[in-house]
Amino acid sequence: MRDFKLKKIRRTYKLSELSKNSVDEDPFSQFNKWFKEVIDAKITDPSAMVLSSVDHERKPSSRIILLKEVDDRGFVFFTNYLSRKSDDFAENPAASILFFWKELERQVRIEGTVEKTKRKVSEDYFRTRPRDSQIGTWVSKQSTVIDNRKFLDYKYNELEKKFGDDEIPLPEYWGGYRLIPNYFEFWQGREKRLHDRICYKLERHGWNIFRLAP
Repeated sequence: MRDFKLKKIRRTYKLSELSKNSVDEDPFSQFNKWFKEVIDAKITDPSAMVLSSVDHERKPSSRIILLKEVDDRGFVFFTNYLSRKSDDFAENPAASILFFWKELERQVRIEGTVEKTKRKVSEDYFRTRPRDSQIGTWVSKQSTVIDNRKFLDYKYNELEKKFGDDEIPLPEYWGGYRLIPNYFEFWQGREKRLHDRICYKLERHGWNIFRLAP
């Protein structure tokens, strides 16, 4: 195999630090604080996150999706209900999301359970999407096998003519999910690979905050 000199690829993290005394008592507030700093830093694709799911055979799979809403209930994203991840959620609602903002030397891991959002939440978001994305939702039966790219282009053109100037409805097989957290980990890169890891675990009395060894 080609030698990419992977063992020599490294850098030192030294932009900031993190402690139990510096974080908010509420993990959602702490996330919002960090996310605002990400937005202010004008980082590309700040809402991109790795979503991991596990199927009935305990086989994990991951993919990058976009966060579309966060509130004190959880983290909302939208997808095709016929997709592989949706099949996984139907069998096993446990999931995790991961944000990595390399420019700030930070990552956030969030674990919890996933549930579908109400239909109105999906409809309200769908109406904000660009028209070509709305049509694309009708074109793609996500995760199904197709012969080639031409199939998608043909289907798109066909549906574009069909809808014309009419409002495009939300497909029954497309909508939102909300990940309801029970665990957060805020990671700040540090020198000597002695990174800061401050965690929140949901317990009967509320959120327990603790530090983990790097």
